[in-house]
Amino acid sequence: MGVLAFRWLPITLLSLASCTERASDSRVATPFRAEGGTIRLVDLFSSETVQNRLPPQPAPPRTEWRFDAAAEAVPAFEATSGVVDLRVREGRLSGRGRDPGAVLRLERPTPIPPGDFVHAVELRMRASAGANVRITFRGAESPDLAEVLEEPREFWSSSPLVPGPELRTYTLRGTSVIRSEDVRHAFLAPSDAADASFEIESLRVVFEKEYLAGIPSGPGWHGLSEIYRETLVARAPETLRFEMRPASRAWLDLGVGTVEDAPVSFRVAVRSGDKETLALERTLTTPRRWEPASVDLSRFAGESLSLSLSLASPQPGAIGFWGAPVVRSAPVGDAIEPGRLQGVILIQADTLRRDHLDAYGYARETAPVLRGMAAEGALFEDCIAQGTWTKVSSPSILLSLYPSSHGIVNFGDRLPASATTLAEIFRDAGFATLSLSSVFFTGKLTNLQQGFEELHESTSLPDLATSKTARVYVDRLLPWLEAHREAPFFVFLHLFDPHDPYRPVRPYDSLFGDAAGKEVHERQASEVRKFIANPLLRAFGMPTRAELVEAGFDPDVYVGHDRDWYDGSIRAMDVEIGRLLERLRWLGLAERTLVVFTSDHGEEFLEHGRTFHGQSVYGELTRVPLVVWGPGRVPAGRAIGETVQSIDILPTLLELAGLAPPAGIQGQSLVPLLRPDERDPGATPILAARPAISEKRDEADPNSPTQFGRTSTAIVLDGWKLVHNTERSDGAPEYELFDARGDPLDRTDLAAQHPERVAKLAAALAEWRTRVAEVRLEIDAAGAEDLGPEELERLRSLGYVQ
Repeated sequence: MGVLAFRWLPITLLSLASCTERASDSRVATPFRAEGGTIRLVDLFSSETVQNRLPPQPAPPRTEWRFDAAAEAVPAFEATSGVVDLRVREGRLSGRGRDPGAVLRLERPTPIPPGDFVHAVELRMRASAGANVRITFRGAESPDLAEVLEEPREFWSSSPLVPGPELRTYTLRGTSVIRSEDVRHAFLAPSDAADASFEIESLRVVFEKEYLAGIPSGPGWHGLSEIYRETLVARAPETLRFEMRPASRAWLDLGVGTVEDAPVSFRVAVRSGDKETLALERTLTTPRRWEPASVDLSRFAGESLSLSLSLASPQPGAIGFWGAPVVRSAPVGDAIEPGRLQGVILIQADTLRRDHLDAYGYARETAPVLRGMAAEGALFEDCIAQGTWTKVSSPSILLSLYPSSHGIVNFGDRLPASATTLAEIFRDAGFATLSLSSVFFTGKLTNLQQGFEELHESTSLPDLATSKTARVYVDRLLPWLEAHREAPFFVFLHLFDPHDPYRPVRPYDSLFGDAAGKEVHERQASEVRKFIANPLLRAFGMPTRAELVEAGFDPDVYVGHDRDWYDGSIRAMDVEIGRLLERLRWLGLAERTLVVFTSDHGEEFLEHGRTFHGQSVYGELTRVPLVVWGPGRVPAGRAIGETVQSIDILPTLLELAGLAPPAGIQGQSLVPLLRPDERDPGATPILAARPAISEKRDEADPNSPTQFGRTSTAIVLDGWKLVHNTERSDGAPEYELFDARGDPLDRTDLAAQHPERVAKLAAALAEWRTRVAEVRLEIDAAGAEDLGPEELERLRSLGYVQ
């Protein structure tokens, strides 16, 4: 856990037999010497840091709508659209939504004082089915219901729904500002599934004044417009003071921000000896956004100094955020020789099939930039993903652990704080760390902010209705790289463009497809929804072949149009990756940066009768691209045919960066495969022999939207692939066997012809299951038992422990 260097948290992982530790080879470039030149003020904070500390702020009264005896007054409620049987039973408002657009209205029984804004909504409820819960507000005495229902995307906020019998608390945050005087009527869509029953225990509106009053001065994990940073929080006129001795060519790198409407002035002063110098003064009048700042400390190199961060405002107690304040030092001497590794960028393209890239032989030129990267670097021809949806696969990439070991298998699972992420390792080594996340699965929802100084959640994007994130995120990344061009850095760039909705941005929407068929396809996509049985797939508009036939549409023509748009979206993303490489070259960073491109999983286009992903472990979902690019570091034009896995990415990056992997990882470094092959034909294999594993687990709750009727594990070994369907309510056989090389999409089941091969692979899979069961990460509750109150509170402040 690099963020606070809490190495005393229990980690119970044991090394598997397949895990290998390698010393750095002389041919592997060593990293910038960052450890001694990076001082994170978040890590230095203590209770003595705060001067002029203000007393705790009085919190405004809670605003909560309840339906039990604890309610001050039961709110008025009305079944508006598609809601039936609405009534209060046993202290809960219960009912049933007849159609996916069912909405009910709640009216606040007492008025709310004006002059405040909604920070979040906490909804305590349950629903029997559905994928999302949505809410919006109106302040008029008699609001227009038709206007509310006219466009579902106009709802203020939504949250993924986890159906089932248990009450759950959902926190909803919107991207627009809602004034307290407009919180008179709440319009709530408790589910988006037909015939879904629901029960609501409470609806709490958290206003900004209440939220701010509860924030203590000190370390925290705070967001402004859904861009989060490791943060030091203070209130005017508090001052935070730190003693340090900066290295040569040092500077203070930070962002400043506030949530106040009143002006807040941020001041950085440096005291050396008996002289204090004002080094930065920045007054903010626009709330809810970060403003980058930098303070040159080079003239104080080697001196003992006192660095103070102070706030001033005409409004006493005004809150200010010092975002990711880090003293960094530019390397000097031999540390900036050509060939020294400075930066690592891991690009994860969501939902990208390997066989839709021309670098892998696809007939269409979908990604010429990636093809060029492969020509200048290394192309892994057979990389296997460990999961087939983002929530499960991403932790495997960032931890080098199988899903059965990291424990993230269901929608609501969170990574335990005892885990060690790739970002934490780079952070501990002094690297600046940035995550640009295109879906909540790779952000705070899964606890994957661990180790990142800065996280852009998908809700920070300007258009939440589109999956096309590459252009916006590359726009944000380029100036960040320029600001950190003299610092070591690690970037996780998660791009969503191949994910549905498939339609690309112009001009790529007509690059491969027939523009004339757009309206027909969109009409069919709308009409087929009523035939889709699974609530999650219905919400995404993802029909099976049988459902398309039932709707009267030609399945192959239908998915052909989606495939055209899918390919166009890949090309649009590829252009943005080209912009990134161009800027690396322009900044002189190309020779110092390693770029790795991969995907978390693929996508189905009816190869096995379905569309979408997360439903199986067949090849269209598990075979992902892997390209490693590093001029002067990675041999050009190297095509590697050995079967590798997504869990191998972490140890590979660390070895190339000259950093040691954490204990217990389950992948192995692929660096030996990047070296010129000088072996004799009969020589020992470069890598330890091990199976490649993919996992797909259904939620335990039969009403879950991610319940697809099958739990499967696939093992690839010795040129064969065995799929073991341990739970198969959809009628699948227990075992399926495929030619892993000759049948990459797993279309022809050979289990009946090769029973001896099935038995051998089944035994290997059973042995693998035994090993991974012994090394599952402990949950936070167990790990927190050994922590003191102050240590535990610091973990909570950064969001590591809930």
